[in-house]
Amino acid sequence: MYVIGIDSGSSTTKGVLFDGTTLLEKIIVPTGFNPSQTIRELHRALKKDHEVYTVTTGYGRELLKEADKKVTEITCHGRGAAYLCPSSRAVIDIGGQDSKVIVMDQEHTIKDFLMNDKCAAGTGRFVEVIMRILHQDLCDLDQYVQGVEPTKISSMCAVFAESEVISLLAEDKEGASIARGVIQSICDRTAVFARRLPIEGSVFLSGGLASSEVIRSSLENLLGIEVTTHPLSQFTGAIGAAIIGYSKHTRSKDRTTKV
Repeated sequence: MYVIGIDSGSSTTKGVLFDGTTLLEKIIVPTGFNPSQTIRELHRALKKDHEVYTVTTGYGRELLKEADKKVTEITCHGRGAAYLCPSSRAVIDIGGQDSKVIVMDQEHTIKDFLMNDKCAAGTGRFVEVIMRILHQDLCDLDQYVQGVEPTKISSMCAVFAESEVISLLAEDKEGASIARGVIQSICDRTAVFARRLPIEGSVFLSGGLASSEVIRSSLENLLGIEVTTHPLSQFTGAIGAAIIGYSKHTRSKDRTTKV
């Protein structure tokens, strides 16, 4: 029996195929303007001719009628982080549309969480917009800002911050310095947000920006706590969904067998 976990986010949709031990396949695609079609196509690509149990999470978790179970992203990110980094006791997820902080106990049971979905200035979407204005590829973020001092970004709103960036460019400020300032601004806000919860132990960084060493190290310095990540950090929610699905299906199968 195979399990599919799908995390339908605002920017990207992630999916994994899991057999209870190994992640057999993983897919990530832009969510685009039709998230319902995107999640269906991704599910079809992973399912092939397998018999599957499917769990969805994220903003679009209600969009796949074939799903056997729908789980909140808080639960899935906690379970996925525990799989990718068993030593983690908290998760910081900087997603495309929101940011989340999740605190777990020794057994990785979620104790508390906070979600910030009110302002885009602390999210991955803001970085995407700024890098587009600077005509730079988001994948080259670390290399682009390496060794430069950040230009202070004072605006607390994504709309005004974008206007501020355009004004700074008009003043001949270096693009890399502006990008570094945007990163610093996001990390400052995320750290303030995270300190509202009692974090004890290492933090796992998930989401699309988790691949950035500049962001990881900046958060670590600001929090004074070890911040780790993983090459599959962007799949954290989908992996958590798959693990939850496998556990759910196994328990259901065991009960049926006993009867």
